[in-house]
Amino acid sequence: MTLPTADTGPACYVFTINDWICGDYYRDRWSELRDATVEHLWITAVAVLLGLAVAVPLALLARRYPRFEGLVLGATTMVYTVPSLAMFSLLVPFTLLTARTVIIGLALYSLTILVRQMLAGLRSVPDEVREAAAGLGYGSLRMLIRIELPLALPVIMAGLRVATVSTVALTTIGSIVGYGGLGNLLASGVDTDFKAQILAASVLCVLLAVVLDLGLLGVQRALTPWARMRAA
Repeated sequence: MTLPTADTGPACYVFTINDWICGDYYRDRWSELRDATVEHLWITAVAVLLGLAVAVPLALLARRYPRFEGLVLGATTMVYTVPSLAMFSLLVPFTLLTARTVIIGLALYSLTILVRQMLAGLRSVPDEVREAAAGLGYGSLRMLIRIELPLALPVIMAGLRVATVSTVALTTIGSIVGYGGLGNLLASGVDTDFKAQILAASVLCVLLAVVLDLGLLGVQRALTPWARMRAA
């Protein structure tokens, strides 16, 4: 993106002034900021949901078959150590330069947090609770859905919040394949030293992370009223 010249652009973000805080920029580029924020939110949400869909069976597999736990945790940790540029480069031959490249890469990164937290949550359920449920005739599936997952939910949600905030930050790196949401504005702003754009994209990225974290916290509290009663 090229900065406007002194003849055509608003005074506070011309080359000669280039302010960090510029009301004219927010008004003139509002649609651009909105579209980038929506794309950022969409990529983050889909990536986290995909990661969660993969993490659930992996965590259940690791818990049911302890000999696979080291393999599952080791594999997800190893994936997290792969640099994002290398990760996207490995995916591009299969997903091309599309949003799928970023979404799949971010979902893989989220597994490190989600799988570990899900295992920790399931293991936090007291053995006596499981024994009582088994005595009442609960099968393994019914126990998982009705007993274990609800009791493990605070720990699982804590991991989901961390994974979501982390994904908001990592989504910006998707700009290297053209699908980075606010990261696209950050990259172009840095290339052109467009201060107003750099600040606006950075602040929106932070606000998005805070809003999503608070939203998930609200969901957690709504789904675990007994935790609030115990804390009170």
